[in-house]
Amino acid sequence: MNAKIRRIVTIVEETLIEGGKSVQPPLRKVAAVAVIHNPHAGSYVEDLSDLVGVGEELGALLPGRAVEALGIAGDAVHSFGKAAAVGAEGELEHAAAILHPKLGAPFRAVLGKGAALIPSSKKRGGPGVPFDIPLGHKDAAKVRSHFDGMEVIIPDAPREDEIVVAIAVTNGGRPHARVGGLSVDQVKGEDGLN
Repeated sequence: MNAKIRRIVTIVEETLIEGGKSVQPPLRKVAAVAVIHNPHAGSYVEDLSDLVGVGEELGALLPGRAVEALGIAGDAVHSFGKAAAVGAEGELEHAAAILHPKLGAPFRAVLGKGAALIPSSKKRGGPGVPFDIPLGHKDAAKVRSHFDGMEVIIPDAPREDEIVVAIAVTNGGRPHARVGGLSVDQVKGEDGLN
């Protein structure tokens, strides 16, 4: 593995009651997070292909851990997302190199599909910076009940020369969703939108 990983963290969030009403089945969100060394911290580098390769490696590693912690088969996952927080000496483009070109294909392979674009976000910050992993339905971007997010905080990361890379998966949409849009039973999953 080319990624120099300092820590891997798995976060499981389970919502049992929302708005005073029971959530059945409970909504589970899982984030798998890697804290990695940023080889380009503090300097401008034109060629970021090494970070693209790191993204592919993490796309193979993190989703498997997340799906296992979620406790369902990969093809039963409802939503997915990805995000990164770059330390002060890094660039947002370093996060983009990891998240965008090659992380998605191995992530989708773990899920058995994933026709929709994987929602993503990136930011710069210091140790303990909170950042959100945006979530959307894995096969149909128009499923409003699955527009959501999961906040991640790693207390000692990212250090100035690190990047925190996170992916998230869920077993459902927002609890008690009631703002309309395409419903899960209407998903075709062919074009990534419907």
